[in-house]
Amino acid sequence: MLAQWLHTVPPLLVYVVVGLVVGIESVGVPVPGEIVLITAALMASHHDGVSPWVVGASATAGAVIGDSIGYALGKRFGPRIFGWAGEKFPRHFSPAKIDRARGVFHRFGAWAVFFGRFVALLRILSGPLAATMGLHYGKFLLANATGGLAWAGGTTAVVYLLGEAAEHYLAEFSWVALVVVLVAAAGFAVRSRLRRSSR
Repeated sequence: MLAQWLHTVPPLLVYVVVGLVVGIESVGVPVPGEIVLITAALMASHHDGVSPWVVGASATAGAVIGDSIGYALGKRFGPRIFGWAGEKFPRHFSPAKIDRARGVFHRFGAWAVFFGRFVALLRILSGPLAATMGLHYGKFLLANATGGLAWAGGTTAVVYLLGEAAEHYLAEFSWVALVVVLVAAAGFAVRSRLRRSSR
């Protein structure tokens, strides 16, 4: 039944959801972009119509566009945006976390944008922080695009290949076994994200 339901999900909907959620996260809203990307990449390994290439491209586009919007918001509203975010999402945007992220940006500049794509807190804050720290948009865009491509493409490729391997080795089991693997992978991703966020 789950297999039938998964195959009824239109591939276009998968791509749009991936792009939107990753984009919204990249603007600075703490939504589970990484989990959505992992889920879509796993779907691509079990759904003939969902292409891992398009999943990766959708996530990359969402990351680049979302971060650019976040940069524009940071340029326009400056520190006020962090005050607003702290009120709305105090767990993610506490003054201590903002100061820590600001210290990373001050020290590493564009490299913080690139590598920040792989760290939950910096992934959310990179656009607004880069703008308020005075990083030139050209440098920001280059680091943003390459980081987004490495993160989205790398995550999609690894998860897709793991999903293919899981399907091969679990072929003798039911879809229930596959769901257990998917839930375990999502749980691992959430746990990793929480640990990185707390650090």
